[in-house]
Amino acid sequence: MSIREDGFLHLNRGTFFVLAAFFLTGMAQASGTGDPALGAAVFKKCQSCHQVGDQAKNRVGTQLNDILGRTAGGLEGAKYSKSMIQAGQDGLVWSEDTLDSFLESPKSLVAKTRMSFQGLKEPEDRANLIAYLRSFSKGPIGASNMQETGQGIDIKLDPSVLAMVGDAEYGEYLSSECLTCHQSSGSNDGIPGITAWPTEDFVIAMHAYKQKIRSHPVMQMMAGRLSDEEIAALAEYFSDLE
Repeated sequence: MSIREDGFLHLNRGTFFVLAAFFLTGMAQASGTGDPALGAAVFKKCQSCHQVGDQAKNRVGTQLNDILGRTAGGLEGAKYSKSMIQAGQDGLVWSEDTLDSFLESPKSLVAKTRMSFQGLKEPEDRANLIAYLRSFSKGPIGASNMQETGQGIDIKLDPSVLAMVGDAEYGEYLSSECLTCHQSSGSNDGIPGITAWPTEDFVIAMHAYKQKIRSHPVMQMMAGRLSDEEIAALAEYFSDLE
């Protein structure tokens, strides 16, 4: 991702695929559910390349202890494809949600991954496998840990930021990045709708991502690139969108 001279956010190819696949495959299908015992049976599909447990080592694929919370392509000593390393640099972190998307269709999330596995089409299989992997992870990260927008967020925000009146026209100009995933109709098909949000809720949510109070790694990356004026402009545009 980069910021062009005109101030418009621009997604590079790698980031676009990470964002699009992450959101459009649907979130939180596996979070907090699944049977580890059944997941151990599903893991047999993985064990020719991956290991877990006390003696786990990197093989053709990485060992999967503590996979939850790990940056994609970020395990020291492991061999990764360039596309997996790039996905991690673009903000991909393995959570229950991102693992669910990857396990369903690996090449949809990381297009040039070397992993030849075709994916698990049954949500129950993915949920059980993630529950099994969760038992080998110390720091689970998933949708169950993500706060609802505007609810229970303890955020330090200058009152002048909340009072800022955004430029809706500029917000429309910036909105194409948001509409890559969010639907202008306000539909909650797979990801939360942001159409007709109160401006204050929008601003608080974006600054919560920017301050890393809310845990979504891709949204943290997106919000971190926006100025206060740009967040206010987007809030104003989406608040009036019908």
